[in-house]
Amino acid sequence: MDLTIAVPDAGTVSAILDRPRGARAMLVLAHGAGAGMRHAFMNELSSALVARSIATLRYQFPYLEAGRRRPDRVAVLAATVRAAVKEAGRRARGLPLFAGGKSMGGRMTSQAQADAPLAGVRGIIFVGFPLHPAGAPATTRADHLAGVAVPMLFLQGTRDELAGLGLLRPIVERLPGATMHVVDGADHGFRLPAREARVRSAVGELADAIAAWIAARP
Repeated sequence: MDLTIAVPDAGTVSAILDRPRGARAMLVLAHGAGAGMRHAFMNELSSALVARSIATLRYQFPYLEAGRRRPDRVAVLAATVRAAVKEAGRRARGLPLFAGGKSMGGRMTSQAQADAPLAGVRGIIFVGFPLHPAGAPATTRADHLAGVAVPMLFLQGTRDELAGLGLLRPIVERLPGATMHVVDGADHGFRLPAREARVRSAVGELADAIAAWIAARP
């Protein structure tokens, strides 16, 4: 279902609601910095989640909605996250609500949650947390995570050039209620080496991990 979401002081953005019959939870799913909600990865992940009875609400950030390449200011990104979560909560009809996203989308969701709790959200899911720029290891992008008071699931690839596991794993281990699932061989886009991609699906593994984690939430 195609939707339009109003973002305070930023106009409107497009969204897509996919709700399977018998859904048992809803995930508000934000895109990464360089590709929108209709990117092949977002389509595949949403479809895989729907097949596992997880409804998804994907949405655009205003800069991509307007055809710009440069991401909006953090305040605008956070306001968009809040607007999308509010819309999802209105349409969830009693379903447990979770939020997160790919790369920047997940980080902006946690930033918004750290600033002020997102209404009804029971957990945050990161599909590739972007801890640092490629080739510039650092940890400051994770500083706000200490202020997130809901459970968090980190889905990371062993070849992720934006999140060295040697840096990220200790951070996750110090966060109460945080869990990490590592996809062996995957890069930041969850692409696998060609030989491995022929025999297993990174997206399927991600969807399985998300569905199992959601099922384990009280």
